[in-house]
Amino acid sequence: MRGDGDGWVVSATGAAFWGRHGAAGLLLRAPGPDGSAAVLLQHRAPWSHQGGTWGLPGGARDSHETAEQAAVREAHEEAGLPPDQLTVRTTVVTAENSGWTYTTVIADAEEQLDTVPNRESAELRWVAEDEVADLPLHPGFAASWDRLREVTASLPLKVNPQT
Repeated sequence: MRGDGDGWVVSATGAAFWGRHGAAGLLLRAPGPDGSAAVLLQHRAPWSHQGGTWGLPGGARDSHETAEQAAVREAHEEAGLPPDQLTVRTTVVTAENSGWTYTTVIADAEEQLDTVPNRESAELRWVAEDEVADLPLHPGFAASWDRLREVTASLPLKVNPQT
């Protein structure tokens, strides 16, 4: 059944959204060198939708997955992130259109984990939260960044994945 979420959903207005069952992305935080939060961003490959912009590892949800499962799976596929080193903190529906949703899953890691980009990534980079908005962001991510910052501000960085 894996992979049944790949495909476009077209809204009544003609707008297209990736993920037949919605989509999810992982906003992963870890301590930066000064102890403040850094987030892992993906520079989208030029050939991809909104290529050349920065966003979160993520993608289509399969019918049998929760948003958390989809985001963690996509982050493993696109960035090589080991699921057992992530602590999911909360989820935020950051886009909704005609029943289609994009859910951002906020998670923490004990340290800035090594990454292994797949073909969907031109680059993966840990970026200080205060510097994210300085990058050319994917339009959907840009539209949700202020709201996500409000949510993360209320969640102290949790650095022990076992607690």
